[in-house]
Amino acid sequence: ASDVGRSHTTISREVHRNGGRERYRAQDADAATWARARRPKAPKLATHAALRAIVEAKLELRWSPQQIAGWLGRTYPDCEAMRISHETIYLSLYVQTRGALRRELTAHLRSAHTTRRPYGRALPSGRGQITGKLMISERPAEADDRAVPGHWEGDLLLGKLPSAIVTLVERSSRFTQLVALPDGRKAEPVRVALTASIATLPEQLRRSLTWDQGKEMAEHAQFSIDSALSVYFCDPRSPWQRGSNENTNGLLRQYFPRKSSLAVTQARLDEVAAELNGRPRKTLGWMTPAEKLAELTTAV
Repeated sequence: ASDVGRSHTTISREVHRNGGRERYRAQDADAATWARARRPKAPKLATHAALRAIVEAKLELRWSPQQIAGWLGRTYPDCEAMRISHETIYLSLYVQTRGALRRELTAHLRSAHTTRRPYGRALPSGRGQITGKLMISERPAEADDRAVPGHWEGDLLLGKLPSAIVTLVERSSRFTQLVALPDGRKAEPVRVALTASIATLPEQLRRSLTWDQGKEMAEHAQFSIDSALSVYFCDPRSPWQRGSNENTNGLLRQYFPRKSSLAVTQARLDEVAAELNGRPRKTLGWMTPAEKLAELTTAV
């Protein structure tokens, strides 16, 4: 072993794999190694039906390959047969020779991303100055570091005029709540719908709301009185100050493409929110937002 610079274990495995001490021949062993390398290995998803079924089911729920791989590792930590990398899932979807997964499942992958508005672009129609507002710089530190649950980020997801929905994301858990706007997206119907939605939350999850400078929040003072929730406003044209909400809006475009009508029922929005809250997140250690929120509220 010392002569060839390898460990005793490596030498022992090599000899055992190629006939044992009595029959081992270096030339034959080398030829066998090359033969094994040329022999194609069956893709894991092609030979493990249970694993393939789980991966396909999660793809149909619009989980990303990375979310699936992370969840499998967390759910089956001691079972190698039930673990797979996200690269292998992508290969199985896109490379024909490794196509154990149905190609049509690619339709469930996220393909669109929200984009930041450039600094120089004018604010969209209907946006303007809001009076009496608290700025994000005044938001409590417990909201900034996500240490305490109950601090939310919110926005409107816009659809074909005049439709829109309210999107709310809890900062600590990334838990999503969606609110229908059957009466339009102006300030009064937004305030009424948002107040009713916040009222469904337990008191410990009603601490603050961070919003952008859209005029749909012009009645923020009355909303704060009605909901006992402080509203903080982002700096102009700074959507990254509500990064969790922006990311969620991007995910929602899988369900509600741009320029489509968002005149949907609250029941449908609840279904979509449940799917998002059931997806594991890398930033949460592959817990789901629903699991994380339950953990946080139990600890409070």
